[in-house]
Amino acid sequence: MSKPRSLDLPSGTRAYPLDTPRGRFAVLDCEPAGTALGTALLLPGFTGSKEDFLALLEPLARAGYRAVAVDGRGQHESPGPRGASGYTPRVLAEDAVAQAAALCAGPVHVVGHSFGGLVARAAVRLSPASFASLTLLSSGPGHVGPGQRAKIRLLRAALPVLPAGAVWAVTSWLDSRDPAYEPEAPEVAEFLRQRWFNTSPGQLIATGRQLRTEPDRTEQIAALPVPLHVAYGDGETVWTVEELGALARSVDARHTVIAGAGHSPNVSHPGVLAEALTRFWTTRTP
Repeated sequence: MSKPRSLDLPSGTRAYPLDTPRGRFAVLDCEPAGTALGTALLLPGFTGSKEDFLALLEPLARAGYRAVAVDGRGQHESPGPRGASGYTPRVLAEDAVAQAAALCAGPVHVVGHSFGGLVARAAVRLSPASFASLTLLSSGPGHVGPGQRAKIRLLRAALPVLPAGAVWAVTSWLDSRDPAYEPEAPEVAEFLRQRWFNTSPGQLIATGRQLRTEPDRTEQIAALPVPLHVAYGDGETVWTVEELGALARSVDARHTVIAGAGHSPNVSHPGVLAEALTRFWTTRTP
C-alpha cells in the first residue's frame, strides 16, 4: 500500500472533479507559476489514490510542468460500479485516454505507479497520439511476485464474505508485518482507513486479479511508439529489481534506479523522482 506522509495540498494545487465523456474523476491539479512545459497525468496503484502523488506535485510544478494526479474509477473519490466486471483492462485504459483528453493539454506524459503502470501502458497502446511519453514507476512487465500474489489472493477471498471493517483490519495487520513498514501520523491513518472504505470492492477484486495473472508484456511495451522510462527504487519488493532492470533494457527505455527508495519513490523520494522525470521529458532518449 502506498501511503502519503502528509495530506497538505501543495501550493497552487486544486482539487476538483474532472469531467470526461466516461464520467467524473477526482483529481489534484498542480500548475506551474508560468507557462507549462508539459502536462503529466499520474495514475495510482492498487489500493491507492491520487494522494499518493501529493509529495511529487510541487517538485514537478517547480520544474515547469503541470501535474495532475487522478483517482481511477472506483478509487477513493471517483465513483465506479460495485461489481468487478466494470473494471476490465480495456475499460480502465479507455478512462485514462479520456482523462488525458479532458486536460486539454495535447499529448500528456503519463506516469503509472505499480498497477497504474498496467493501466498506463494499455492506454498508450490504445491511443498513442494521446501521450507524449510513458513512465512505468515501480511497475513490472507481468504479474507480481509470489508474496504479493498470496496477499492479493487472501484479500480477494475475504472481500465478498467479510465486512469491510474486518478486511481492513486484516489488511492493516499484513501491512504492519512488512519490513519496510513505518507507522503513519493519526490523520494519515484515518485517511487510509477512509480511502479503503471509499474504494469499490469490485475495483479491488478486478485489479487484484490482473496483478496476479498479468502475462509478461515486454514485447508489447517495446512496440509502443512513445518514449519509454522505467523507474523504481533499489529496495523494490513488489517486483524484483532484476526483472525491472531487464524490462528497461529489453524495451530500450530510460532507466532510473532511485537509491534508498522502496515501492513508492513518489512518496519517499519525490525530489529525486521529479528530477528524473523532468530530465526524461526534456531529452526523451534512453
